Amino acid sequence: MKAIFALLTAAAGAAVTVLAYAAQPPRPVTVPAGPATPPPIVSDVRWHHVGMNVTDPKASVAFYTTHFDAKPAKWNGQDAVWTQKSWMLFTKVKQPPSKMLNSAIWHIGWGTEDPKKEYVRQQGLGATFFVPLTDISINNGGTRDRFYFMYLQDPDRGLIEVNTANHHRFGHMHLFSADPIAAGDWYIKTFGFRGRLSGPETNRAPRFGVNGNQLSPSSSLNLDNLNLIIYPVGYSKNAYKEAWQGVTELQSTRGRVHDHMGLEVPDLDAALKSLRAAGVKVTSGVKTQARGKIRTAFIEGPDKIAIQLIEDHTEHPPEE
Repeated sequence: MKAIFALLTAAAGAAVTVLAYAAQPPRPVTVPAGPATPPPIVSDVRWHHVGMNVTDPKASVAFYTTHFDAKPAKWNGQDAVWTQKSWMLFTKVKQPPSKMLNSAIWHIGWGTEDPKKEYVRQQGLGATFFVPLTDISINNGGTRDRFYFMYLQDPDRGLIEVNTANHHRFGHMHLFSADPIAAGDWYIKTFGFRGRLSGPETNRAPRFGVNGNQLSPSSSLNLDNLNLIIYPVGYSKNAYKEAWQGVTELQSTRGRVHDHMGLEVPDLDAALKSLRAAGVKVTSGVKTQARGKIRTAFIEGPDKIAIQLIEDHTEHPPEE
């Protein structure tokens, strides 16, 4: 634990000193699908949840519902958080989950209409900051005071970005990938995420920030209320060097604070059949809960990201 805390503290200090995110996080935007986008392997997919490993689910619920626009709720009889259209689900673990930033899921994020006011509010709530409020508007010749971000840490030190937006709701998940363009294509072709498939005209040239963090190539996709942003793994290898000691490629997300993404499918059996035929790795077979109202299975996506497929016939709070 001391070594992990030291890693996070050192990374945070480096981030503040050289503005590790000064390399501009992309603003969540809706990317329309191109006209040539084929039907996905699995249709009618919805964003269902962020799956997290936590040491104290009640503390996690209290944190997210106090610090962000989110509501406490129950899912399958367990403490959970409802974020406008989707869930945050918590698995209780005995040992603190790994926080090393060398797996596919980097962080999740909320928006804020007034970042300066939100920073003061978060300070008053006793938030722990991985990176404090930072103005990145001036990067690449931009105008000052237009776009801000900050990183908070939850009780298990998972990262949450809060950035300038026209809302204050749950908005994005940010990933790392060895090939962000190919990964983006996979989410579009496999599950129907909204975005543009790559082609000969796609710019695959690497681009770097002033601090050496690799910013591109990258992808930005949408599903329901979620913007899925995919950055090159080179960013992580430069910004969080300590996490890459003895490691050369992205590690599985299983067992991390951000363990997996959850996607809802209308027919789990049909989805698994189609995915297997397409060569997708199924890592866990069908499990049934809630007297048959919930059926789940796990697959592995690009960069060893865990994806839980879920056929969910339970009720949920009203969508906002």
